[in-house]
Amino acid sequence: MRKSRFSETQIVAILKEADQGFKVREICRKHGISDQTYYKWKSKYGGMEASDLRRVRELEAELSQFKRMYAELARENDAMRALIAKKL
Repeated sequence: MRKSRFSETQIVAILKEADQGFKVREICRKHGISDQTYYKWKSKYGGMEASDLRRVRELEAELSQFKRMYAELARENDAMRALIAKKL
């Protein structure tokens, strides 16, 4: 997937401009984005603050770590079951 030229904090700042009363078309023209991009960002980041984004990133990193740990344990469990089945 292509990396956005805007950081998440910049996206939140752009969304806040619309909350302040500016028209969406003006905001999109000013920042060089399409209406579709604005509404996609709004559905993903709407109502978030910069601190919320940081927390979401931390939780995603923690979740990926737990997924790796689970995969490793599941692999070990399958190996143990196979070893026990051979012995019986």
